[in-house]
Amino acid sequence: MKKVIPLFTAALVFITSCGVNKADSPTLPEKTGSMKLDHAEQFSVDYYDDYSLITIDKEKYLLVPENKPVPENTSDYTVIRKPLCNIYAAASSSVDLFNAVGAIDRVKMTSTLEKDWSVPEIKQALEKGSMKYIGKYRSPDYEALVSGECSLALESTMIYHNPQVKEKIEELGIPVMVERSSYESHPLGRMEWIKLYGLLTGEQEAAESFFEEKEKLFDSVVESVSSGEKKTVAFFYVSPNGYVNIRKPGDYISKMIELAGGKYIFTPDDLDVDDNELSTMNIQMESFYEKAKNADILIYNSTIEGELDSIDDLIEKSSLFSDLKAVKEGNVWCTGQNMFQQTTAGADMTADLSRVIHGDTKSGLTFLKHL
Repeated sequence: MKKVIPLFTAALVFITSCGVNKADSPTLPEKTGSMKLDHAEQFSVDYYDDYSLITIDKEKYLLVPENKPVPENTSDYTVIRKPLCNIYAAASSSVDLFNAVGAIDRVKMTSTLEKDWSVPEIKQALEKGSMKYIGKYRSPDYEALVSGECSLALESTMIYHNPQVKEKIEELGIPVMVERSSYESHPLGRMEWIKLYGLLTGEQEAAESFFEEKEKLFDSVVESVSSGEKKTVAFFYVSPNGYVNIRKPGDYISKMIELAGGKYIFTPDDLDVDDNELSTMNIQMESFYEKAKNADILIYNSTIEGELDSIDDLIEKSSLFSDLKAVKEGNVWCTGQNMFQQTTAGADMTADLSRVIHGDTKSGLTFLKHL
């Protein structure tokens, strides 16, 4: 089925402020190269002279340069035309990457309220009105998308739970890209999506430079890890229904712990791991207790249910926590609300984990606090 997005009406004039070339359509040129990716596995980019073909999962998106015609042989691709002036970012993890390449001004609409952002630059953009909240991903303000001349809707895979929303946005003449950065298994995989957003915004050089700098920091942390016995680490939170939510073994957080010199307490043999693409799973409190009772370090993930202020706050969730080794020894930590929204933080978070694991926190932490 042809996936080139039709123009809507004269009122929309798709990407009006960016310009559209009405020239005759040629065929797509021969492939000339591919984007170099070191860690990301959930997307790829192939170059065809000035055109770029982006593949995410099974979806293909053709990025067409300004003043270039749409090639004829692209019926299976979603066409995205540059420059992208007015992006709707319903995938909140992407916004920090746009910010890092100096393209935060391209993100005009978001599905996250100002009070729920922890990244200062994004909060400021919403406060001064250069970015606007237009409703949750499952119920966006369609009129705002049209009047704001939205040039791209960037969604997370949550949109697949509301396919009618995706279809409606496309009916308005707006291309929808579903990103999968949260499915990356390497700690730097999510951050490497910055190269894609640099491509979309014409800030490839800034993206490459930023990623190279963070990669060097990450490598220096990993290289400093000494061999020998490793401290065991649990990373979790307690859901409202009393289950303990943990990261699956092999997830980028568990890998980050291992690379920082720790040992994640769960292995595939310990769990009946769900055969799905989610990076987390729920287990019974008793099952968590049995595995975590002798863990050296507990890290509570506050990004879902809110931050803890003390160990007593943790024990209030279950009296079983009071019997854990890490609780008795006072080696309990809590993530900040900024951890997952700051997609650029993979290297810095690994550095924080390394300091906690090795007991060297005097220089301060960015994403973890001691309870």
